[in-house]
Amino acid sequence: MARLHLFDLDGTLLHGTSAPVEISRQLGLEAETVALDREISAGLIGPPEYATRVHALWADLTEAHVTTAFEGAPWLARIRDVWEEIRGQGDYCAVVSLSPSFFVERLTAWGAHAAYGSRFPAVPFTEPVDPAGVLSAPAKVRIADRLCDEFGVTRADCVAYGDSLSDKDLFGAVPVSVAVNADRHLAGLATHSYMGMDLWEAYELVCSSR
Repeated sequence: MARLHLFDLDGTLLHGTSAPVEISRQLGLEAETVALDREISAGLIGPPEYATRVHALWADLTEAHVTTAFEGAPWLARIRDVWEEIRGQGDYCAVVSLSPSFFVERLTAWGAHAAYGSRFPAVPFTEPVDPAGVLSAPAKVRIADRLCDEFGVTRADCVAYGDSLSDKDLFGAVPVSVAVNADRHLAGLATHSYMGMDLWEAYELVCSSR
């Protein structure tokens, strides 16, 4: 049976940062977004409020800013190699993140079969963000189930990779998980734990136990 590998983005594929922070860096608004990241991590605000506030910060955002942020972000090493290997094994890989869809979806060009993020309007913004399209921790599980149906696998065939509170529900729903540079919210929940800068090394933890 094929496996479905589900990857978080912020703090997982991106080391020590989030897509919104990297986007905001292009506008000189990094500090403001780091503060928002701290608020949502502490549970002081939820994903819809976070999305609304970061959308307001990005009034001057352009596609060029997003491209520069994506290309210059501190990605883990060998992401594309891992996804090429997964595809070569006949397995599937997807990214599911609370970050904006316009950033997350770029990862399909790196080899992800699917990439889901919170739905934001097209850049440059001419309309507000719809809170109904903002993803949450439970939404990650729902998307995983949808992908299982699409690829003909079950939750029992899934592997989750994540680092924080937004991954907790998904870690509880699948049998194999890898905590990647994770914080306290995933303590004791993951099948495997990895600290480092190379996704291949995290992926090998799963391969060795297959």
